[in-house]
Amino acid sequence: MSDLRSAPARVQGSVRIVGAGLLGASVGLALRAKGVDIILDDASPSQLRLAIDYGAGRAAEPTDDPSVVVICVPPDVTARVIEAELAAFPRAVVTDVASVKLEPYRALLERGVDLTRYIGSHPLAGRERGGAISARADLFLGRPWVICRDAETPAWALSQVEGLALDLGTIPMEMTPDEHDRFVALVSHTPQLVASLLAAQLQDAEEGAIQLAGQGLRDTVRIASSAPELWVQILSANHAEVLPVLEQLSTDLASVISALRDPEVPGARRTIADTIAAGNTGVARLPGKHGQNRRFASIVVLLDDRPGQLGALFTELGEIGVNIEDLRLEHSPGANIGLAEVQVLPEVKQRTVDDLESRGWRIAEV
Repeated sequence: MSDLRSAPARVQGSVRIVGAGLLGASVGLALRAKGVDIILDDASPSQLRLAIDYGAGRAAEPTDDPSVVVICVPPDVTARVIEAELAAFPRAVVTDVASVKLEPYRALLERGVDLTRYIGSHPLAGRERGGAISARADLFLGRPWVICRDAETPAWALSQVEGLALDLGTIPMEMTPDEHDRFVALVSHTPQLVASLLAAQLQDAEEGAIQLAGQGLRDTVRIASSAPELWVQILSANHAEVLPVLEQLSTDLASVISALRDPEVPGARRTIADTIAAGNTGVARLPGKHGQNRRFASIVVLLDDRPGQLGALFTELGEIGVNIEDLRLEHSPGANIGLAEVQVLPEVKQRTVDDLESRGWRIAEV
């Protein structure tokens, strides 16, 4: 983080951010840390004042002449705001962070808007809670930032948006709007629906079942806390790409349901096994740390629920020369202990377990 903040900004001039919510305020905080002049605007005066109070930027002035405009507004008004900003600031490159790219692009083309200075983009980052109060300067670190250029995009405009993405610590990736919408339908939009559908089953669940809920369920429904109003817009805008994914999911689910109706029917157990195995294959394709395909080994360490335990574990792992590749924490229901699932390289797993146990740590799983 300190290296990124100390490096000079690639973006030249002021950056105007329209929409001072989670993404807009986070962009402002990150760029201000690099000395960039940030201009904030928002349809909500209270949201704007809050973002300014948090240090995400300053209020707009009549003499502002930004070099880049970043539009962070809901999808249903994105195209209209892009058109207005292109007209208001004829020397600025305009980009947006909407999670659907084809619909606003088509809308602008239909209106005959000159898109030479417009480049759609989308950071694959966010939080379950919105608003400037949840903004973070490090929200985008290490996350993909999709840039949707077209054949008419001039190199100088592209360099501004790429510079913005790099200044925020993201990994720029070029795609067409069609590719972007097809890809996010699978990896972002459908997971939101699946998480919400599963979490909805908890509404009337018995209290005993809720008390048994562990990290597996929490991981699966984590994103179910998202704002319904926003997702109605996103899913409506990208329905053409989301539908095929849902239809395939529905077909696969129907096969599993049929197998579970009578597991004794020939082939039923194979259907269930193949479904789980296909999931193994799919999850193995997900990139790990720094985009690597390498898988890590898990060690679950029991922690007493008292101050300093996690810090002590980190210290001792450092002393034995083991790097933590990833970490997940879970509390044990009804007990004053926590579980720290530490991801390490497979070749150091057994040595790590042996060293931790010799130092008095309790290992829950090996």
